[in-house]
Amino acid sequence: MNHRVVITGVGLVTPLGVGNDVTWSRLIAGESGIGLLTSFDTEEYSCKIGGEIKDFNPEQWIEKKEVKKMDRFIHYGLAASQLAWEDSGLEAPDEEASYRYGAIVGSGIGGLIAIQNQAIALKEKGPRRISPFFIPMSLINLVSGQLAIKYGLRGPNHAVVTACATGTHAIGDAYRIVQRGEADVMVAGGAEAAICELGIGGFAAARALSTRNDDPTRASRPWDKGRDGFVQSDGAGVVVVESMEHAKARGARIYAEVVGYGMSGDAYHITAPHPSGDGAARCMAAALKDAQMDPSGIGYINAHGTSTPQGDVIETKAVKKIFGESGAKKVMVSSTKSMTGHLLGAAGGIEAIFTAKALHEGVIPPTINLDDPDPECDLDFVPHTARQEQVEAALSNSFGFGGTNATLVLKRVR
Repeated sequence: MNHRVVITGVGLVTPLGVGNDVTWSRLIAGESGIGLLTSFDTEEYSCKIGGEIKDFNPEQWIEKKEVKKMDRFIHYGLAASQLAWEDSGLEAPDEEASYRYGAIVGSGIGGLIAIQNQAIALKEKGPRRISPFFIPMSLINLVSGQLAIKYGLRGPNHAVVTACATGTHAIGDAYRIVQRGEADVMVAGGAEAAICELGIGGFAAARALSTRNDDPTRASRPWDKGRDGFVQSDGAGVVVVESMEHAKARGARIYAEVVGYGMSGDAYHITAPHPSGDGAARCMAAALKDAQMDPSGIGYINAHGTSTPQGDVIETKAVKKIFGESGAKKVMVSSTKSMTGHLLGAAGGIEAIFTAKALHEGVIPPTINLDDPDPECDLDFVPHTARQEQVEAALSNSFGFGGTNATLVLKRVR
């Protein structure tokens, strides 16, 4: 028997704010969370902008003595997980129920700040100055591990590492686990904190980042002719998914139902998507098949939409492959990365939340900075202003380095 799976809690730590209400309200208002980087001296860097997390105090979420034992991505992941847990209304499970609760919170890069800083300590001061907590503070699965310890979750526990598709894969895997009846509740999503000298330097060396340093809030401009690369951001997006029966039995609020999950691989290039959009299209097709839905039933797509010259055109092609030329023009498509920047492994987590909120509240987030549309990107990208529109089902897309693709299908629950 397959169980229906629903989203009952969400947690957002983004460049737009720490918390669900502030992030969502600023997103719907079309505000940007991008600015000049402040966490290190960018004088020698070609890219000087990003989506940093402002006004974040880890001690509000984690015991003071534990903070230094964790990398920043774990701080963000635990904060978003606590927000999602509290938002869901769940209580810590008793011992018997605890074996039916699990966690899957991944990261695209993990403890890069810890790796960078400990490497510097090793080189400058020798091996005795390496922190005894270096390994657990940098391991990607330690968000899930710390989360399980905090709430006593003894069920399935692992972490996804699929670059920019991480958060979507994590939620999709959690959906499968609950659907199969292997758990009643899963906490799932992604966390990232790769804004540091090594992270910005690495992506800049690959010429992946925008260098619109003189106008940070307008730098992330998906689908626009003037786009010149993505804007790197930090943060976390985590959801609580549970079986419909479990949610209804406790009277939980339901944001949306997860009804489909698709995956594919491009098998083409380590960083570039397949030029035809084949991998992305097959991924969306797989998700729709899993949901037993026709493309015509989809009213909104939260696109991967990174603001890269190649990627935006290829995703547009992929949407047309699935929806057809005329059908593609009827579906609303937006890139919330125009406001949040690209949270890498956390992107799929926050964007699944934005998609669920869009269904629940009847508001479609906009794509800001779309001033001069690329002629090859000619869909309804909801430019500039959010749209009051109730849709019944939506897709959330994430495509990562290595040609790894993930799509979720979410459905409104009346």
